Amino acid sequence: MCKVVKFGGSSLASAEQFRKVGDIIHSDADRCYVVPSAPGKRFKKDSKVTDMLYACYECAQADRNFKDQLAAIKARYQEIIDGLGLDLNLDGEFETIEKYFTYKAGRDYAASRGEYLNGIIMAAYLEYEFVDAAEVICFDEEGVFDPEETNRVLGKRLSQIEYAVIPGFYGARPGGDIRTFSRGGSDITGSIVAKAVQADVYENWTDVSGFLVADPGIIDNPKGIDVITYRELRELSYMGAGVLHEESIFPVRQENIPINIRNTNSPEDSGTWIVGSTCQKSKYVITGIAGKKGFCSINIEKDKMNSEVGFGRKVLQVFEENDISFEHVPSGIDTMTVFVHQDEFMHKEQKVVANLYRLAKPDSIEIESDLALIAVVGRGMRATRGTAGRIFSALSHANVNVKMIDQGSSELNIIIGVTNDDFETAIKAIYDIFVLTNL
Repeated sequence: MCKVVKFGGSSLASAEQFRKVGDIIHSDADRCYVVPSAPGKRFKKDSKVTDMLYACYECAQADRNFKDQLAAIKARYQEIIDGLGLDLNLDGEFETIEKYFTYKAGRDYAASRGEYLNGIIMAAYLEYEFVDAAEVICFDEEGVFDPEETNRVLGKRLSQIEYAVIPGFYGARPGGDIRTFSRGGSDITGSIVAKAVQADVYENWTDVSGFLVADPGIIDNPKGIDVITYRELRELSYMGAGVLHEESIFPVRQENIPINIRNTNSPEDSGTWIVGSTCQKSKYVITGIAGKKGFCSINIEKDKMNSEVGFGRKVLQVFEENDISFEHVPSGIDTMTVFVHQDEFMHKEQKVVANLYRLAKPDSIEIESDLALIAVVGRGMRATRGTAGRIFSALSHANVNVKMIDQGSSELNIIIGVTNDDFETAIKAIYDIFVLTNL
């Protein structure tokens, strides 16, 4: 059996956390390949090393003295090395970083050094082989991740190594220029490694014991999710459930490799299993609730719109030409509403409206701002009658006005639009009716 294990920044913030990670890895010989993040916060007001690197590089880019900031970063790593009692010296690495910062090697290079250095320490501590992600995670000349080449190169390299540490978050273009994934991208690296080695399990270790039914910032002590499918997770991650980077799902999903979200500080917890499909029923009709604020709706009305061929294409073309992506497009006989991110739309609204009138020739256009979208997701919804009715009954009792409803043909999720002010109240009402009362 082969397991790929990824550890987040909070799991590797200090020597004490490193020891926990070491104990976890050595407790199971099947944990062959380790993907570390950069050190996170040790305490609430602490700084993440990645943020320190960004700030340090900004000084270098502005031709200001950055040596003190770089020394502070070096001290963070030295504290871990000393705490672990390792015979390891990173002076040469920091001399190289200083030189590359001086030559302005780029923000991607700067950010990647957090994972790179932590990978060196992790490999020394575990006595595993260190594999620089720049040698095996491939981006093309345009800086776009190349999954096929990466799978070939990485698979070949790791087939010759029984135990290895591969830093997360970054790779390189053919010429060696460092490229990074979006923030939190170590999750993606772990998934890529799992696919390349055809792992049996991809364990993602963090500071929580898996996914929760709802945001603990809104619901007190929300229930945990034991098993969730990739499709359910995709819906929840996109709408704000932030335990796992949403793009990390795709490489393992293609190979049907299960993901196990675990807690470094509570390794005895089984966490959440993410699988392709399952016969296991969820505890509740719904699997989870997630949402985001900050949307606006553009409601377009035109008599006999339904009989005008190409009307929808014309409307969406305007948004495309203005580089604005849409979230949902519910429609009626004579109406079509487009939901977009407010911050993307607000600076272009008059141009968009003018182009809509020019191209689609609607009778009227109304814009409503400060809206939130909530996703109610669950495989159990398919076989349960009256789910939507229960949602709207709960919202009605909570005096929440529903602005929009959109249910996909898969019957896996229902999207509800409410005002920003009603966002938390709506989530609490839905959680109460499906989880607390569990009717």
